[in-house]
Amino acid sequence: MRNWFVAALVALVVSAPAVAWAHGGHVHKVLGTVTSIDYPHMDVTTTDKKTVTIMLDASSKITRGKTKVADIDVKVGDRVSVETEEKGGMAMVKTMKLGVASAK
Repeated sequence: MRNWFVAALVALVVSAPAVAWAHGGHVHKVLGTVTSIDYPHMDVTTTDKKTVTIMLDASSKITRGKTKVADIDVKVGDRVSVETEEKGGMAMVKTMKLGVASAK
């Protein structure tokens, strides 16, 4: 009985970080560069070279500097700071801040 309890406790401790990241309701930050756009989805390559797919919806707020911009103003090559929240298994954009200089 004791071995079973110890094994269950170890499994819980090992899985806790994955569960904490996976559940919705928490804001996650993504910093990087937009590498592809297929509205409403975008891929961002992060500063540590991982690709993250994010999704825009009607409640997403996008700004360049202090100016609010539309999703069509986001271009491949734009540097972004994004706050996402998981909804339905997707990283939904809450806020997206674009670099001040537009992508060329």
